Amino acid sequence: MHRNVEIDRENQRQWHTLSPQQVAEFLEVDPACGLAPDDAKKRLLQSGPNELEAREQTTLLQMLVRQFADVMILVLLAAAALSAALGEQTDAVVIMIIVVLNAIIGVVQEYRAEQAMAALRKMTSPDARVKRDGHLHNIPATGLVTGDVVILEAGNIVPCDLRLVNAANLEVDESAITGESVAVEKDVRALELVELPLGDRYNIAYKGTHVTRGRAVGIAVATGMQTELGRIASLLDKSEIQLTPLQKRLASFSKKLALAILIIAAVVFAGGLMRGEAVMLMFLTAISLAVAAIPEALPAVITISLALGAKNMGRLNALMRRLPAVETLGSVTVICSDKTGTLTRNEMRVEQIVANGQTAGSLSGVDCSKPLWNQLGKALALSTDVTLDDSGHACGEPTEIALYLGALDGEFIKSELERLHPRVAELSFSAERRCMTTLHQNGNSIISFTKGAPEAILPRCTQQLFLDGPNTLEPHAIHAQVEALAGQGYRVLAIAMRQFPTLPEQINPQHIENGLTFLGLVGLIDPPREAVAQAVDDCKTAGIVPVMITGDHPITARAIAKRLGILEAHQNGVITGVELNSLSDMQLKMRVGNIRVYARASPEQKIRIVKALQHNGEFVAMTGDGVNDAPALKQADIGVAMGKKGTDVAREASDMILVDDNFATIVAAIREGRRIFDNIRKFIKYTMTSNSGEIWTLFLAPFLGLPIPLLPIQILWINLVTDGLPGLALSAEPQERGIMHRPPRPPQESIFAHGMWQHMVGVGLLIGGLSLAGQAWAYHSGSENWQTVVFTVLTFSQLVQVLVIRSERESLITIGLFSNLPLLGAVLLTVALQLMVIYLPFFNAIFHTSPLNLIELLVCFALPMIVFVVVEIEKLLVRRKDIYGRKKNGY
Repeated sequence: MHRNVEIDRENQRQWHTLSPQQVAEFLEVDPACGLAPDDAKKRLLQSGPNELEAREQTTLLQMLVRQFADVMILVLLAAAALSAALGEQTDAVVIMIIVVLNAIIGVVQEYRAEQAMAALRKMTSPDARVKRDGHLHNIPATGLVTGDVVILEAGNIVPCDLRLVNAANLEVDESAITGESVAVEKDVRALELVELPLGDRYNIAYKGTHVTRGRAVGIAVATGMQTELGRIASLLDKSEIQLTPLQKRLASFSKKLALAILIIAAVVFAGGLMRGEAVMLMFLTAISLAVAAIPEALPAVITISLALGAKNMGRLNALMRRLPAVETLGSVTVICSDKTGTLTRNEMRVEQIVANGQTAGSLSGVDCSKPLWNQLGKALALSTDVTLDDSGHACGEPTEIALYLGALDGEFIKSELERLHPRVAELSFSAERRCMTTLHQNGNSIISFTKGAPEAILPRCTQQLFLDGPNTLEPHAIHAQVEALAGQGYRVLAIAMRQFPTLPEQINPQHIENGLTFLGLVGLIDPPREAVAQAVDDCKTAGIVPVMITGDHPITARAIAKRLGILEAHQNGVITGVELNSLSDMQLKMRVGNIRVYARASPEQKIRIVKALQHNGEFVAMTGDGVNDAPALKQADIGVAMGKKGTDVAREASDMILVDDNFATIVAAIREGRRIFDNIRKFIKYTMTSNSGEIWTLFLAPFLGLPIPLLPIQILWINLVTDGLPGLALSAEPQERGIMHRPPRPPQESIFAHGMWQHMVGVGLLIGGLSLAGQAWAYHSGSENWQTVVFTVLTFSQLVQVLVIRSERESLITIGLFSNLPLLGAVLLTVALQLMVIYLPFFNAIFHTSPLNLIELLVCFALPMIVFVVVEIEKLLVRRKDIYGRKKNGY
C-alpha cells in the first residue's frame, strides 16, 4: 500500500524540499516506467477522481423562498394584505409587483454567485500524457493519481500538482495562481526552506497553470481537491457573500419600523375609542395609518436607484453583477488591490537601459548611430523568439515581447534586421546556464548575441563596449548598476555579444558563450497603468486607504507601490507571506491598519487580511483577476474583477467587473456609489418625514379638540402620490459638491445619523402642526371644507419638503430648481393631481373632498412655504457648523 493516502495537508505541501529520488521512493514509483495499471486503479479508488468537488447546488425554488425572509419584505406583504382588506386593490397590486421584482433580482444575484465554483471546475486539462508500465498513454486528466509520471510540453495545461523530476527550458505561466506577472523558470533541484511562498517553489508545477515553453516530466503529488487549485476552491466554497451596508441598515430599520407601526396604530385606535369615535372608523383609520407609515415605495426607489446607478457605471466601464453592490462602493474604506493586471498592465516593458554608465528610458532617447547603442538595439531585436499574428501583434513569451518592443522604440525592426542578419544557430535558454545565445550572419562574419541573468553573463565577459570602442570590463560598477535597478523593482537582464570570423564547428556553451563583450543592462518591469497614480491619490482624498496584496516579489511590489503613492517615500509598510504566517490573528488585527503592501501572499493569507480589516470595522473592496484572488473577492464586502484579463473564476466570485481592467475606473464607480447612497438616504429622509407628518396630524388632533382630520382613503392617496413619483425622481438627483472630499460613511453607522432622525421627527412635527393649523383655521371659521384644507396642506407640505431636502447642506436656491428636471416634473404633476381631486366632482365623491375657495387655496399654498424656510435655516446652521469645524481644526 502506498503511503500518499496518509499524508496530511502540511506534509503534502513540503514536496519541494525533497529530491526527485525521495519523492519517487515515497510514492513508490519508478519515474522511468511509471505506475502499473492495476496500482493506478487501486489509487484512483482510494483518492477519487482528479477533479474539483461540486458543492450541493441550491435550487431556484430555494433561492426564491429565501428572498421572502427579509423583515421589510414581510412588512410589505402585510401592507399588501391590509390594503386588499380595505378594498385598495391598486395599492395591493403595486406592493406585490415591487416584492416580486425584488425577489427576482435576488434570485438572479444568488444564481450568479453559484457559478464561481462552476467556472473553477473548468480550469482543468481534458486529458494528460502519462507513463504507465513503461509506455506512454493519453488518458482523461480525471484519471490521474498521486505517483503518476506526467509528461508536459509547451501549450499544455498542467493537469495536477507535479514535483518535477526532469525539465528542459521549462517556463510556466502561474499568474492565475500566484499573481506572478511573468512566466516562471522551473528546475528540479530540491529547495531547503519549508515555508516558501508558492511562487518560489520552482520545482513544482501547479494544476491549472499553463506551460509556455519547454518540456518536463513530473510526478503527481496532489490531485483533485488536494491540489493548490483545489485548496482555492475550498476557500471559495467557505467564503460567504457579504451583506451591503445598505442591506444591513435597512434590515435594522425594517425591524424598528415594524414595531413602531404597531405601537402607533394601537395608540391611535385606543385614543379614538376613548374619545367616543366609532370602532369601525377607528379600526380603518389605524389600519390606514399603518399602511401609510410603511414606505412601500422604498424597495422600488432603491431598486430603481441601483439600476440607474448600474447603468451609469456601465458607461464608466464598471459592470455590476450584484445590484446592491452599486451602493456598497460609497461605503468603502479600504481597497485591497492585486498588483498584476490591476494596478499594472500585466505586460512586461523595457523601462531602463544602462550602457557605458549612461541610463536611458528607451532606445528612442539615445543616438543609435553609435556602435554601442546600435549593437544593443540589434541584440534586443534579433535575440528574441517573437512572431507577429495576422493583425501585427507580437506573440511570444512576455519577456521576449518586451525586448522586441524595446528594440522597436529605437526603430530596430526585427523583420528587416533578420533579412540582413539571418539567424544561423542558437543555444536555447537553460535554467543551469541562465542565459541564451543566437548567432547571426553579419556580412562575411558571424555575430552572436547573448542575454541572461547578469550574474551568469558577467563571468563570461572579457571586455566592455563603450561609446568610443571596446575597453576594460568594469564588473564592480556593473554590479552596482544591477543592484540599483533591482532595488527599484526591475527584472534585470545583461546583454553581450561576440564576433566570429566564420560559423564555429561546435555550437555549445563552452565554445560560444565565452570571451564575450558586455553591451549593457536592460531593466524590465510590468509598468503601472496610466491614471492609476491619480486614482490612488483620489482614493486618499476621499478617505479611502489603498492597499496592495500581490503574489509578486516584495522588491517589485514595494517599487510599484511607491511609484503609485500607495506607499509613501518614508513608509516601510511592506510584509511578506512568510512574515504574515508568523503573526497570530490578533497580532495581524493590531498591525493591519499600518501595512500598505503584502507581497508573496497566498489565497488563504488574502482572506486573513480581508477578515482582519473587516474585524477592525473597515469596509473592504478587493480587486483582482486571478484564480488566487477569487476567495478574497468573495470574502470582501465588494469584490472587483478584471473584465479583459480576469479569469472566469475571479469574475464569477466578484460583485463588479472592470470592463477596461483599469483601477482608475473604481474611483468613478465609488463616486457614483456615494451619489446613489445619498439619494437613497434622501428618499428615506423624505418619506419618513412625510409619514411622520401624517402620524403627528392624526395623533395630535384629538388632544387639540379637533375631529379626525383625514379619512382612510385620503391617507392612502397622500401615501400614493407623494411617496410615488416625487420619491422615485429623487434617484435622479445629481451628486453633491465635494462628494469625493469627505470620508466614507462608517459601515456600522445608522442610516439615521447626522441629524436625520431629528429632522424626521422635528420637520414631521412641523408638517403635522401646519396641517392641523390649517384644519383649525378652517374648522373654527365655519368652513365645510376643513377636511379638504388639512388634506391639501399635508400634501403640499410634503412636496415642498421633497424639493428642499435635495441637498443636506446646500440651499435649494444654490442648486437650482432645474438641476433635477424629473423631480420638478413629478412635483408639478402631483400638484395637478391634487387639484384634480379637489375640483373635479367625480373625485370629490371618491375622496370626500370639496372645491376650495381662493382664500382657502392660498392658505394651502402659503402654509407649506414655512417648511421651506425652516429647512433652509437648518441647512444654514449645518454650513456654519462645517465652517466652524474646519477653522477649529486649522483648515
